[in-house]
Amino acid sequence: MQLTSLKFVSEKREKDFNKLNIYTAEELVKHFPRDFLDLRHVTPLSDAYHNDVILTACEVLNVEQNRYSKRPYVKALCQQGGYIFTAIWFNQPYVAQKLIPGQYLFYGRVQNKYGMGVEMVNPSFEKAEKSSRLQGIIPVYPLAGSLTQGVVRIAVRQALEKLNCISYIPQPLQIKYNLTPLKEAYKKVHAPQSADDIKVGSNRIALEEYFLLISAFKVIKGGREDARMNAYSVTRDQLSEFISRFPFEFTEGQKEAVEDIFKSVHSPHKMNRLLQGDVGSGKTAVALAGIYMAVKSGYQAAMLAPTEVLARQNAALLERYFPEYNVRALTGSMTAAEKREIKKGLISGDISIVCGTHAIIQDDVVFKKLAFVVCDEQHRFGVAQRSSLSEKGDGCDVLVMSATPIPRTLSLIFYGDLDVTTIKDKPSSRQDISTSIIPERKYSDMYRYVAEQARKGLQTYFVCPKIEGDEEGTVMSVTELYEELKAKMPDVRIALLHGKMRDKQKNEVMSAFKAKEYDCLVSTTVIEVGVDVPNATTMIIYNAERFGLSQLHQLRGRVGRGDKKSYCFLLMGADTDEARARLNVIKNSADGFEIAEADLKIRGSGDFMGTRQSGRVLSEIKNLKFPVETIFAAKALSDEAFSGAFDVKLLSRIAAEKYESLKDVILN
Repeated sequence: MQLTSLKFVSEKREKDFNKLNIYTAEELVKHFPRDFLDLRHVTPLSDAYHNDVILTACEVLNVEQNRYSKRPYVKALCQQGGYIFTAIWFNQPYVAQKLIPGQYLFYGRVQNKYGMGVEMVNPSFEKAEKSSRLQGIIPVYPLAGSLTQGVVRIAVRQALEKLNCISYIPQPLQIKYNLTPLKEAYKKVHAPQSADDIKVGSNRIALEEYFLLISAFKVIKGGREDARMNAYSVTRDQLSEFISRFPFEFTEGQKEAVEDIFKSVHSPHKMNRLLQGDVGSGKTAVALAGIYMAVKSGYQAAMLAPTEVLARQNAALLERYFPEYNVRALTGSMTAAEKREIKKGLISGDISIVCGTHAIIQDDVVFKKLAFVVCDEQHRFGVAQRSSLSEKGDGCDVLVMSATPIPRTLSLIFYGDLDVTTIKDKPSSRQDISTSIIPERKYSDMYRYVAEQARKGLQTYFVCPKIEGDEEGTVMSVTELYEELKAKMPDVRIALLHGKMRDKQKNEVMSAFKAKEYDCLVSTTVIEVGVDVPNATTMIIYNAERFGLSQLHQLRGRVGRGDKKSYCFLLMGADTDEARARLNVIKNSADGFEIAEADLKIRGSGDFMGTRQSGRVLSEIKNLKFPVETIFAAKALSDEAFSGAFDVKLLSRIAAEKYESLKDVILN
């Protein structure tokens, strides 16, 4: 149904909705509120605590505007009874025109300024005489163009009245589990009468979306268990002999992972497996054992890495453990002559193992007998890229690795087409990393500590979320920090690394840092994946509240890789209760899976869908808040639906269509 078929949606408003990727009435009802205003009770400021979000009545006495500070603001002096307080709006100059002295209702967060009185930050407001609009629980939607909250609310309400919301969960299962009708669930979210309505509606809608997506993977996976084409001759005794080359004993988790791969390559079907494990759990050693199974059986193997630094690092590792085989790296920065030589060796079979970046999936790279493919840090590659490499051989076995722990619940979604092996333990030699949240008043002490470490020959990472600073000056950038550190620590050798540099530059900087030519490396998150510098013992992360917890854990894992005690310092740009609670999870836990589960609970399953692992696969429900158990329930429903007791022809078709509609997202 077209948007313009809705009353009050003009062609101009339709274009504004298009900016939100809303083109139909069906998409409009999936435009969920980003927040809700609970306007059922008016609360005096005297009853509010720091960070409470309240609706309160007051008189605006005076309004002033400052356009010229780093963060332009509008400030109002307000009175409630005999109590004076201020309200402030940042980067919202239009407030100055809308707000005049008089009686108002304010809805927003209360901030206790510790001795400087109370302030409300960016509150919504309405004149008291028009307060009929500020009643009940009001949805707040993401906006674009000239759209207002009122326009979106009316449009959504009209769309809900006209549309049929069809559930594809078999009717007997809906009845068996007393599921809320889908249309009623949408109404509970868009026009809630209570907080429980929001909870019930969000759970039911999320259940439907997860059910369809899990079912889609079921349909796809059902047709993807291809018959084995490569016969492996490697024995367990030969494999044990190879594993004995490592200077450490494999953990139980590594042994179980190797056994999973061994059984897969000797099974009637080709392998398509995810190997996930925490930072430092020894996934690469397991992958090398898998590569050995292939080359010992007379085949070629390829390892795909996301960066040249990691590709060359892995190639050096392969050369060390496979001295009897020809191992080469293939990267984009190589000369044409070097590339030609390697391609010639691959097509002739002289090269048994190649490790490279996207360069190895180019059309002109041809293998003689490729049978085993490893994708390192799989979240950097889509299914299409993995397939491009595996299709260079006949029936290749594929092992994808991830050091970003994904909660078991979400692995049902992201890896529906893969068998999952998880390494849960770590080598006993792995160093614990002490993690601290550093207040600004201790920055000077921290810099002195870094300089002292440099004098001892130990190295430090500094990580920032951005390459360049923001207009408000609230986010530290690598370029700013690089200059600042050079001024603060003139005797310390400091290097700069970020994503806008050419690959050759990045390789040179990382190689120099690893060779101890620099004491400190100031970088963006390009160092997050796979970089191995045992001499680096300190990780300092600026604006740590802007990173996901799993990403912080990944960054922290860049240190503690040698035999020396290591430290991670978290610096906050915005010291809020929420930010501190999240960072305390990192401070108090070294278990990546535990941290990922905590991140899921704190941010909500819907928000977690916005991370890079998921792309836009479930972006439709990203604003919904629902418990982790919803995913388990969807999996159980899908399993029951496909158990044979139901006719799933329609469901299979719809699930396949859903996958098809998301293919460009999932595959790339």
